[in-house]
Amino acid sequence: MRRHTVLRTGLSALLLLGAWSAAGLAPAAAAPAAPSAPAAEAPASAGLLSALRKDLGLTEEQATARLAAERTATAVDARARRAAGSSYGGSWFDPADGILTVALAGDGKAAAVRATGAAVRLVRHSERQLDAAKKRIDALSAPAGVSSWQVDPRTNRVVVNVVAEHADDNDVRAFVAKALTTGPVTVEETAEAPRTTAAGTVGGDPYYTGNVRCSIGFSVYGGFVTAGHCGGTGAAVYGWDRSYIGNFQGSTFPGNDYAWVNVGSGWWTVPVVLGWGTVSDQLVRGSNEAPVGASICRSGSTTHWRCGVIQGKNITVNYSQGAVYAMTGTSVCVEGGDSGGSYISGDQAQGITSGGSGNCTSGGQSFYQPINPVLSRYGLTLHTA
Repeated sequence: MRRHTVLRTGLSALLLLGAWSAAGLAPAAAAPAAPSAPAAEAPASAGLLSALRKDLGLTEEQATARLAAERTATAVDARARRAAGSSYGGSWFDPADGILTVALAGDGKAAAVRATGAAVRLVRHSERQLDAAKKRIDALSAPAGVSSWQVDPRTNRVVVNVVAEHADDNDVRAFVAKALTTGPVTVEETAEAPRTTAAGTVGGDPYYTGNVRCSIGFSVYGGFVTAGHCGGTGAAVYGWDRSYIGNFQGSTFPGNDYAWVNVGSGWWTVPVVLGWGTVSDQLVRGSNEAPVGASICRSGSTTHWRCGVIQGKNITVNYSQGAVYAMTGTSVCVEGGDSGGSYISGDQAQGITSGGSGNCTSGGQSFYQPINPVLSRYGLTLHTA
């Protein structure tokens, strides 16, 4: 740890942007995680209609009519399920005619279900019978070549999906043979195996630990680096979608302000820093250190993409929690939640957001922990393009 001070600011007025003080020098970090709001019925907003038009190829009039029909079908489904009782075999909405169809095992309840406004299709198996077959498949140990299985009310069967290139594997064939004995089962092929929708660890993206939000710095092989004040060693980390990523494997603050998090559970590392729509996402190709006076940009989950210049190096920043040494100062603004995010110059990684003063409305100054000492400290390798 180098303690040679080029600049030691009396940073009691600086912002360590986080869940700590709003007025004192604080690690740019941790904004309190916003509580989940209860779901509310969303109107047919312009954004929603636009998305339907784009993704489903609808006109605005068609999109509006479809949303209205879907709302009606949702209400009809609840009534039809009650009317069908144990004969209920599932239901589906057909956008072509805007009607909900209900599958019925037997015609004894057909009139009652039609009275709710639903169409009826007579089938052999009730939903209860199909669910029981699926539950028996759930109890089996599935190989990777089996991608999924589900109850399909349209075919009135349980559909087992296998990856086409693995359909003839011995373990897949053995699984399918057992699945076929559980009830009405159909086997279909799919092009590829599913993967989680978590995503790669992209610089500037948010993550959550405890009751705070911080930002990813840079992907390294096996994880990502971030600010040490965002969490202690062992703390669990959750991604932008609140799915589990991994844990802090090492964390130091104060003295230094850096940490690294391992990546697993369907997440993977990518050599990218998020441009937040201001610029295209930036590839990371190395970590050559830019000089004082060079331009530099930062990506963070609160104030997104911001740029400025490098003002000084080897700065000791005196936070209320203690001094942090060998920092680099910039004219780039930061706010709470940006902590841990990426500083990049061109395509070269520079450092990890620590803290600063001011804000992105009136302007301010910020400090980052240079990236190369972090990599050296933990024996990490930067993921580069």
